[in-house]
Amino acid sequence: MSRVVVGVSGAPGSLAALHRAAAEARLRDAELWAVLAWQSPGNELGSRNGLGPSAWGECRTAAVERLREYLDTAFSAVKPGVTLAGLTVRGTPGAVLVDVARDPEDLLVVGTGSRAPLRRLVRPSVARYCLAHAACPVLVVPPSPLQAELESVHRRNLWRIPLDPRELAS
Repeated sequence: MSRVVVGVSGAPGSLAALHRAAAEARLRDAELWAVLAWQSPGNELGSRNGLGPSAWGECRTAAVERLREYLDTAFSAVKPGVTLAGLTVRGTPGAVLVDVARDPEDLLVVGTGSRAPLRRLVRPSVARYCLAHAACPVLVVPPSPLQAELESVHRRNLWRIPLDPRELAS
């Protein structure tokens, strides 16, 4: 049976990707695999800093709980309508998603994430990594227009730019 693999991070773009992946899974009569990649505190440095097995277990348990919360939030009103599997994997998001969606029959769905220049410098694009390395088709879901408006409001508040009343009329 084919699979639709979707990256889940809790970001608004991730929620849009999750709903699109569910729609694609229904169309393809496929299983939906929601994947959350997690890293230890300190990222890869955590693998060398002497974290004990109990700390690793706590990190993994926290990741599993976050995935459950994200899926509950995404599908609380409307169930996905397909077999849903949740998977948490330790690693960087792009590498984890490409590894999970390794069958050419799979479909990998990712959100675009933030388009802010500073964030792109600090955090590499998962979508670009997946497009460059995946062995299966990749569907990149753009952010919702409402998300762009919300980010605009946050920027206005950050810089204390007054709202022009004419903008409310449109």
